[in-house]
Amino acid sequence: MGLSMKRREWLGLALATAVAPATTAARAQAGSLVVFAAASLKNALDEIAAGWAKDTGRPMPKISYAASSALAKQMEQGAPADLFISADLDWMDYVARKGLIKDDTRVDLLGNKIVLIAPRDSKAALDVKPGFDLARALAGGRLAMGNVDAVPAGKYGKAALEKLGAWEGVKDKVAQAENVRAALLLVARGEAALGIVYATDAAAEPNVRIVGTFPEDSHPPIIYPAAVTKDAKSADAKPFLDHLKTIQARPAFEKQGFTVLVKSVTSA
Repeated sequence: MGLSMKRREWLGLALATAVAPATTAARAQAGSLVVFAAASLKNALDEIAAGWAKDTGRPMPKISYAASSALAKQMEQGAPADLFISADLDWMDYVARKGLIKDDTRVDLLGNKIVLIAPRDSKAALDVKPGFDLARALAGGRLAMGNVDAVPAGKYGKAALEKLGAWEGVKDKVAQAENVRAALLLVARGEAALGIVYATDAAAEPNVRIVGTFPEDSHPPIIYPAAVTKDAKSADAKPFLDHLKTIQARPAFEKQGFTVLVKSVTSA
């Protein structure tokens, strides 16, 4: 069963509000820091940005959340951004090859996991392991994932399903979303029977539950790199990136389920 056109239109409108791409209007306030960040970072990064602005007296960063692939393409087309935080290495490598970041600022900031989720009231039970029967568990429903060719969570999910021998049985039942938060929303609203998202997304949404966690060796390591952009206009870009590596920022990331990969330092 596919999603109805009405549902697709509603979802598109909701996502435009939740993770709208950055525009030149984001620079309307003088000195505003513009951050392009993977959609899965929203809860943690919103909290960190609010605390940083309060503590420093600097303007609240303007953060645009979307799929890393979409943000990278926007940067390539000239969209203004001072800092980019990707959900995988490939899209950071992409903007680096295009000369769009300051290579000496690049850092592998966070790690994550992917999980199989179901609506909160679902009775689905499944052991995520080699040979598991995901198609049967769907029971005719859809599997929500980020776009498997572009969105990092979708790419990780497809790789894991291929490694575990489940992809062929479900590839025609996948509801591909424009980013991982969109896939999460499909499951939370009962539009999809199951979904594959980051563990951090599942933790942020009370209307889903985790059915199982994918083995770490079933997909490439999930790493979130960050870097200041080559044409950054805000003087806050590097200080904010440095703040993301501090002991003060660490709890917000860990509360959402991220693994902090950098050695945390005390804020100056």
